Amino acid sequence: MFDWIYSPEAWIALATLTSLEIVLGIDNIIFISILVARLPEKQRDLARRIGLMLAMVARLALLFSLTWVMGLTDPLFSVLGFAISGRDLILIGGGLFLLAKATLEIHNSLEGEEHEHGASTAASMGAILVQIALLDIVFSLDSVITAVGLADQLAVMAIAIIIAVGVMLLSAKAIGEFVDNHPTVKILALSFLVLVGVTLIVEGFDVHIPKGYIYFAMAFSVGVEMLNLRLRRKRREPVKLRKPLEAENTEPPH
Repeated sequence: MFDWIYSPEAWIALATLTSLEIVLGIDNIIFISILVARLPEKQRDLARRIGLMLAMVARLALLFSLTWVMGLTDPLFSVLGFAISGRDLILIGGGLFLLAKATLEIHNSLEGEEHEHGASTAASMGAILVQIALLDIVFSLDSVITAVGLADQLAVMAIAIIIAVGVMLLSAKAIGEFVDNHPTVKILALSFLVLVGVTLIVEGFDVHIPKGYIYFAMAFSVGVEMLNLRLRRKRREPVKLRKPLEAENTEPPH
């Protein structure tokens, strides 16, 4: 079982797969961060951890049921000439859910809708965890299929998933707080979720979109937004410097 430890190819596969799992998990972190922002601040860390642990459990469960996962690619029926499999149904359903959720979050962010927490906090926590679990299954399916294509050893795939989730656990809080503190970044992140939702739906109809194009577009957009944030910060600095000077000038002479 552990013969792969002495194989350089297995270690290369582990490093490559771990990197890809982290990249594929970015969507998951963004989605979880936006959802838990609706909870009281004291519950957000717990919700993030539970959400990512659910993601790890979903990925490992799918990984250890490879026969079933591979069977999902068998066509079930056809629609307008497109052969639809179980995997396609999961991708289309997940994409539609992601589209609807991201659009609703954008609407609420722009309209400034207030959300009640109070007495319904427990119910809200449960509802959010259910939504996270549903999307974890969709993201995990794509992740596991990628893992199967890159590595032969089950142990290598499982270790890569555990390491990737560990990295996401360490970075989820910082990403969540950054998104919460910058409204324009939150809208950009929600736009990414719309893009991912459309991609899932298209892939559900067997139209493959290279992931490199998607992630390049995301990286470019993030780079532009970082420049905008830096520019806005520089514009605010002179205002902060002028206020003490104006206060000194308005002091009455002694």
